[in-house]
Amino acid sequence: MQSVEFDAIVVGSGISGGWAAKELTEKGLRVLLLERGRNVEHIKDYVNATKGVWEYPHRGGRTKAMEAEYPVLKRDYPLNEKNLDFWVKDTESPYTEVRRFDWYRGYQVGGRSLMWGRQSYRLSEMDLSANARDGVGGDWPVRYAELAPWYDLVEQHAGISGSVEGLPQLPDGKFQPAMPLNCGEELIAGKLRQKFGGRRRIIPGRTANLTAPLPGRSPCQHRNACWLGCPYGAYFSTQSSTLPAAMATGRLTLKPWAIVTEVLYDKDLKRASGVRVLDAVSNQTTDYKARVIFLCASTLNSTWLLMRSATDVWPGGLGSSSGQLGHNLMDHHFRCGANGKIEGLEDKYYFGRRPTGFYIPRYRNLAGDRRGYLRGFGYQGSASRSDWSRAVRELGVGAAFKDMMATPGGWGIGATAFGEMLPNHANRVTLDATKKDKWGLPVLSIDCATGENERLMRVDMINDMAEMLTEVGVKDVKTFDSGYFPGMGIHEMGTARMGRDARSSVLNRWNQVWDAMNVFVTDGSCMASAGCQNPSLTYMALTARAADHAVNELNKRNL
Repeated sequence: MQSVEFDAIVVGSGISGGWAAKELTEKGLRVLLLERGRNVEHIKDYVNATKGVWEYPHRGGRTKAMEAEYPVLKRDYPLNEKNLDFWVKDTESPYTEVRRFDWYRGYQVGGRSLMWGRQSYRLSEMDLSANARDGVGGDWPVRYAELAPWYDLVEQHAGISGSVEGLPQLPDGKFQPAMPLNCGEELIAGKLRQKFGGRRRIIPGRTANLTAPLPGRSPCQHRNACWLGCPYGAYFSTQSSTLPAAMATGRLTLKPWAIVTEVLYDKDLKRASGVRVLDAVSNQTTDYKARVIFLCASTLNSTWLLMRSATDVWPGGLGSSSGQLGHNLMDHHFRCGANGKIEGLEDKYYFGRRPTGFYIPRYRNLAGDRRGYLRGFGYQGSASRSDWSRAVRELGVGAAFKDMMATPGGWGIGATAFGEMLPNHANRVTLDATKKDKWGLPVLSIDCATGENERLMRVDMINDMAEMLTEVGVKDVKTFDSGYFPGMGIHEMGTARMGRDARSSVLNRWNQVWDAMNVFVTDGSCMASAGCQNPSLTYMALTARAADHAVNELNKRNL
């Protein structure tokens, strides 16, 4: 068995792994970045980025063969011909569902940073203190004032566009100019602010798409093709942003096809000594040594790895001494809201296919508003004119039909809410030793469901949107609830939560595993609560903060 030594090892190359590699190399460490999937080189491997729909054998759709190989992915939009290579083949990497959980994964260099939704919002002080205030879950060991400078850092490097709003529940940041609202959204935004006294408001979505250039990256071209990889580097991904920065130091070693199967733990020294890696192609095993290890493999995979490590000391795995490892799985529940038609803008249009829409920040359970549930929700939506695809469905003929199709369709507006899911000890993952993946490794068993708090919240999520649209004059308002199962938000969080003491949490305030202080976990598994905001920006900030702490501790010889 080979053995190779580095200063630091980073497991996983997605949003948090890329940040760990960047920060650690820039601070002088020799870093090994391990990725279980194939390499995806920036621009070169975005093979579908400029294709027209007619250039796909199945016009970008799905086939029965795809559905057979991707039985989980077929449950929602991810399964299509356009970027199938960026998603995990379910038949090779199965898992067990005690209750339905939709787990959509991306195993390649860059991970899901190549396909993410790019909505980027800070958590607020009220989010970070919510668990303590409500007596739910464990208290976050960090408050907003401490996290704010790290949000500043990652926003400026990643390039987050947005508007300054001065809302305490949604802190402002170091933004590039916002993507403008279109005229339909501006019309409704003005009326909404007037009707609700500014308490409910439409703002531009804050998105990791550039509106101004950054080194090596160009502004967004409004192509609406982000999930294919962007040749312009216009959206933040590991490939466009953090990986080039880490490579530029000359201190990064990137190793794809490397499945980390165990964190090696020295029980005499009470610290990790490295990781064990299974080559996904050759099935050869190699041990790599390092002084610090960052687990950024995504929430459930980092938890899986901890559960498989140091089991001779803790049967439940490294970090299990608190009894919290694998518990408190969270997501954001959504897919419900309302839509309708806007009248009076028939002579107006817009240019391009903007990569974001509008956002309505949380207003429930704030400033004296008290509901029958805890926490709240925000809305993400857009206004647009219906496109020419309506011609296909109508199958019309004749001059009147031809004239009708010579003009754009009517204006519509709609939004879905994203609601906070509470941490719940009963929502958990465990190792299922009876079921194995393609490489003979045990898979995860997932047991997770929403509760009464989420059910009550969804009533407001639906009715409030209908109320707002009606109040501002939108016509033909219709509500919808498309159904939701945990995992569909692709925001897995919480299975190795941060906390204030080793008895109730897996990680300390610096994302260190209490049971092995030279192991840091900075992906979504560290989250103590979910907020209702998209979480990736918080993973970035926590990772940069943890990397800074790790290097400081190394320099003090504390690690």
